Amino acid sequence: MTALMTPDELEARLRDVGRRRYHNLHPFHRLLHDGKLDLGQVQAWALNRFFYQAMIPVKDSSILARMEEPELRRVWRQRIIDHDGDHEGEGGIARWIKLTDGLGLDRDYVTSLRGLLPATRFAVEAYVHFVREKSLLEAIASSLTEMFSPGIIGERVAGMLKNYDFVSSETLAYFEKRLTQAPRDADFALDYVKQHARTPEQQEAAIRALEFKCDVLWVQLDALYFAYVDPKMAYPGAFEPKEKR
Repeated sequence: MTALMTPDELEARLRDVGRRRYHNLHPFHRLLHDGKLDLGQVQAWALNRFFYQAMIPVKDSSILARMEEPELRRVWRQRIIDHDGDHEGEGGIARWIKLTDGLGLDRDYVTSLRGLLPATRFAVEAYVHFVREKSLLEAIASSLTEMFSPGIIGERVAGMLKNYDFVSSETLAYFEKRLTQAPRDADFALDYVKQHARTPEQQEAAIRALEFKCDVLWVQLDALYFAYVDPKMAYPGAFEPKEKR
């Protein structure tokens, strides 16, 4: 039988998941950050990633609805505000649309989701279903990819500004906010998991939940690589790049 880990041992296991499985290791991200993609390939990434961004507050609303303690809800609801904003044109989703605008994509086309790769839709919907169906502990643990996001964000912004003449600091404004939001959210979620994973079974479930979330992020990049890098076999009806600056 698996032994009960101390909270610090559990944290070490969770962080090891990120070191081995976080999507900063994916070849598509290496190409993106190193300036090896053309405009159309970057557009495809931003367009498909929009669906993930748009569904984050839906996912977080499902988690919020399952929290019985007001103090937990008060903390978690900030995640929804961060992405939806308090008013039209505010929040992370609006900033992501400014990214797709800056890349020359039609806003109505982006938000219609018509150009999505099927794997993008399947992966994101699987994540939403996961947080609805699994325990609250597992749902919160699945958010812990945010422990690893500041590193990839810093690398992404620096690499894209250096290597692409079609992006600017304004285009990438979404990521500036996440440099402070993600660590705040991750600290809370990690503390919750360390406090509430009280049995070996719960601890292993939390680790598997984080592995699942890494899989969700990874498979989206698999689909982008297959469709737009090699062998360039996009699904019929999915976005077709037109520019290659």
